[in-house]
Amino acid sequence: MLRTTFHYIQRRAFHNTSRLLIAEGDRIPNVQLQLKSPGETIMTQDLFKGKKSILFGVPGAFTPGCSKSHLPGYIQHAKELKSKGIDLIACVSVNDAFVMNAWGEQYNLQDITLLADSKGELAKAMDLSFDASGALGGYRFKRFAAILDDDKIVKVFIEPNNTGLSVSLAENVLKNLSLQ
Repeated sequence: MLRTTFHYIQRRAFHNTSRLLIAEGDRIPNVQLQLKSPGETIMTQDLFKGKKSILFGVPGAFTPGCSKSHLPGYIQHAKELKSKGIDLIACVSVNDAFVMNAWGEQYNLQDITLLADSKGELAKAMDLSFDASGALGGYRFKRFAAILDDDKIVKVFIEPNNTGLSVSLAENVLKNLSLQ
């Protein structure tokens, strides 16, 4: 997708690097993610192709904000989100598949697909990684949510301080779905 010069300059000036933060209108980067095990993988564009989806990212499975607020909100609102035309709700984190699977088992997940970005490739490709070495041992996803149609980002919600809990919560995404 070609970007207008103004759009490019505006985003580049905001981010002040040669990399560009993922934005509305972009296609989800095509990266291999793990599902239930390291051997069970899927490419992101195959996962989201032909579906209206919500993808939300968390810094880490089993961390307090992710386990007490972020994931539970999507569990609580999953049926309502699906009633608004959402085919797939997926959560991604820079964890391995075993950790993500154990986290899902803790919640007996049925309506949310957990995705392991074990190498942080999607986080980097979306320019949504941050250094959490002090707390989580390495680079992690900034907390975000995105509404996708096919594999195109329609709306993106990125927490301004990487790990906050406001704009990327299920309630806010649901409110924005109602406005479309």
